[in-house]
Amino acid sequence: MTFRLHWKLMLVTTIPVIAVITGIIWLAFDQLAADYFMVLMDKYMVSPTDTHRAFLTAVHRYLLWASLVALCLAFLLSYLLTRRVLRPLVQMSEASRQIAAGNFSARVEAIQADEIGELGRAFNRMSDSLERLEQLRKSMVSDVAHELRTPLTNLRGYLEGLSDGIIPPDKATFDMLQQENLRLVNLVEDLGQLARADAARAYLDRRPVDLSSCISEMLNLYRMNIDEKQIRVITQFNDGAATVSADRDKLLQAVRNLIDNCLKYTPAGGTVTITSTRKAGDVHVDFINDGPGIPAVELPYVFERFFRAEYSRSRDVGGAGIGLAIVKQLIEAHGGQVGAESIPGETRIWFELPA
Repeated sequence: MTFRLHWKLMLVTTIPVIAVITGIIWLAFDQLAADYFMVLMDKYMVSPTDTHRAFLTAVHRYLLWASLVALCLAFLLSYLLTRRVLRPLVQMSEASRQIAAGNFSARVEAIQADEIGELGRAFNRMSDSLERLEQLRKSMVSDVAHELRTPLTNLRGYLEGLSDGIIPPDKATFDMLQQENLRLVNLVEDLGQLARADAARAYLDRRPVDLSSCISEMLNLYRMNIDEKQIRVITQFNDGAATVSADRDKLLQAVRNLIDNCLKYTPAGGTVTITSTRKAGDVHVDFINDGPGIPAVELPYVFERFFRAEYSRSRDVGGAGIGLAIVKQLIEAHGGQVGAESIPGETRIWFELPA
């Protein structure tokens, strides 16, 4: 296709131009020569017929040769120029074949400051997105397999021990088996919530929702955890920033995940602060908790699926690194945005929703 387009462009940009220029010069010489020899005939009383014919023949001959040379030169220049212009298209065709074959690292040169250069940059951005999605897919499969392997291995070991009589069938053993089973159930439930969050955009039941009542409801749900760790909870909702337009059930899920995240990483006796403010027509909500904070290099990835800062510590407190990814999906489904900031001793997770 590219080869045919190359030749089409060459033919369109060379033959018509050369033909038009040659025709104009041909007609101009014929007219000028006729006028010139008419002046000679009037002035010197000389018949210009033979001289006129010889002059036109010579001019036409040289004009044809000049046209052929110009045509060859135009073909050469057009070939080189159109080949240079179409090079990104050739690269995109090759890169698209590589991407289709599974090589998402293929890129094209996009140095031109024109439409084709912009197309090349758009292609590279698409390739970047596809490569990132492929990396996330591979990471997700690996992480899911890892999360499933640990409890399944534990269950297998305990069941084999019970079967062989090595482990006594007492209450402690069955409690351990129950914990591993609940871990599997929670992981499957998290994956189901993530799938539902992905599809949330198509199933939103938007209504005015009292944000303060949603947060209070979720705090009451976690009251036992709060009292057990003696965590101090501070809430502050500014005037005009207590109501948002949202699907209440999905907003409750997002708030629950954020509160759960705060409580997991807040040390005993720490503080969790939840505030809301009005910002340019949106409601901005902050969830701030004490703790060691998140390293700056890991901060951009906290909303990625299965990402967990301080991986080993996160495993101890439970969870598969899906909670904040679910929050991101649910908030963005409402047309909002999320973010995270962290300094030593404090972590701030925020979201914004239309009022």
